[in-house]
Amino acid sequence: MPTSPEQNPNPNKVKSSAPARKRRLSLSDIWYNKDTQALKQLVLQMRAQSASNSTTPPSESELSDIQTITLDDQEPTRFSSALDFISVLSDKLLLNVLSKVPEKQHFSNSLVCKRWCKLSGKLVRSIKLLDWEFLESGRLSYRFPGLIDIDLVRACVKSRRNSGIVMSHRLVLVHLDSGFNDGEFVRKEGFLGKEVVDGGVKILVEGCANLRRIVLMNASEEGLSCLGEKCETLQEMELHFCDDFALKGLFGCRNLQILKLVSYIDGLYNSMVSDIGLTILAQGCKRLLKLELVGCEGSYDGIKAIGQCCQMLEELILCDHRMDGGWLSALSYCSNLKTLKLQCCKVLDSSPGPDEHLGSCSTLEELHLHQCQLRDKESVRALFLVCGTVRELVFGDCWGLDNTIFSAASVCRSLRILSLEGCSLLTTEGLDLVVQSWKELERLKVVSCNNIKDSEITPELATLFSVLKELKWRPDSRSFLSSGLEGTGIGQKGSSYRATCSCLEGKKEFSASTWNGSMPSTSSCPLRNCLPYHSAVTSRCCKSAISSSNNLQYHAESSYAMNNVAGYGS
Repeated sequence: MPTSPEQNPNPNKVKSSAPARKRRLSLSDIWYNKDTQALKQLVLQMRAQSASNSTTPPSESELSDIQTITLDDQEPTRFSSALDFISVLSDKLLLNVLSKVPEKQHFSNSLVCKRWCKLSGKLVRSIKLLDWEFLESGRLSYRFPGLIDIDLVRACVKSRRNSGIVMSHRLVLVHLDSGFNDGEFVRKEGFLGKEVVDGGVKILVEGCANLRRIVLMNASEEGLSCLGEKCETLQEMELHFCDDFALKGLFGCRNLQILKLVSYIDGLYNSMVSDIGLTILAQGCKRLLKLELVGCEGSYDGIKAIGQCCQMLEELILCDHRMDGGWLSALSYCSNLKTLKLQCCKVLDSSPGPDEHLGSCSTLEELHLHQCQLRDKESVRALFLVCGTVRELVFGDCWGLDNTIFSAASVCRSLRILSLEGCSLLTTEGLDLVVQSWKELERLKVVSCNNIKDSEITPELATLFSVLKELKWRPDSRSFLSSGLEGTGIGQKGSSYRATCSCLEGKKEFSASTWNGSMPSTSSCPLRNCLPYHSAVTSRCCKSAISSSNNLQYHAESSYAMNNVAGYGS
């Protein structure tokens, strides 16, 4: 029915069928519209929820904020001026955020506030303790409840932390007082007593039961037993200054896989681990995979017990040992041993016995000799007879390794990897005679052996180099190589290329800078003066080629590197 203009003053306007629903305000609307009342209510709810879910008790200031803030406040000064969004996060969420930060920043984060200090401590996994009182007071386990690796050695030595005298040993580092005498840097009373150490261990395991590695000093059977009982996840242990009967506590460490015993450090401490201790150790830790004995005494019986009981043992390390003669023949009982390392040994075996009683370790694959005295030919020969199946042989800074001693290694017929470093008595002739007998040799490393000369390399040895998969040759050619590369342009700025030197039958790849942008001639071959046998093999110059992945690469990356490289490998 039509209406009159009086009834409808605006005939062009159409009435809506239903009123529009009011849209719910979002967080952005509250923020941009400066709705302080709604924003204050939101923050109040978040703080109350955070306080109820947090494992850390709220401070008095936080409780007062929650209690005093009401919806009737017209001027929320704290929340309107500077909103603290971090404080509304729960501990779980904030801990997840802090875990994404690099570990080196955990210390800085712990200085922000008490809450961050406690949460950052939960992220620390490894620590070296300096103050024993910090452990005894319980603050260590409270501050760092998530520890899995802890070193207590430096805290077990009574010394002034502000002392300017520091004894740095490859096994331990301690601060010293100026009053040491009688050849001892630390007196016997300078170490914490066994009762004190055991008490600290008990406090530690109560708060950090998930330890996987621990380094202890002067612990007794009681302390080690408590450690094995409480820390079922313990897998690695390093014991300093312990005796035979203290090792009885290792019976509780059922899952121990890596053990290091340090019984003697010259000038610091001297304890005794003999065949008795080694037998106790073998019977208590049958799941050992790696065992390192430093300064330990013993003989054939101790090593035999280890081989018979620890049938999973794969790596054995003897450092500065004081073993009686005849212990080498006991290695034949280590039925699963794969790696044997001898370090800083003054004598390998003073009385190895006849060859028929030595036996052999058939599973051994690697033999490492570092800083050992190899002047006794009989002991060295006995060692190679026992380890005749090795595939990798490493000599590092060994004294007395001359041609005669090195010739005993020829019995290792299956050798594939040889490394010689710091063997100054060995000559090129002695190396050539032995290396030629190893038909399966694949990798060779010769570094800092002063009597091995490039000028004495024979064509047979050069041919052997050409078939190797890897060669690192730096005997004593630092100055010789530099003089041999004069005039070639190697090391100068310019584009780089890869060339295969045909003087080594196309087997070796040489990577260097260009010779002023052009290929070298025969007279400027970089290996011509470095390898005297160049003309004996071939007189062809370097040709550009693409080498296979098995080729040996020679690198000359910059002029600085070329001036500091001795030999042909990088």
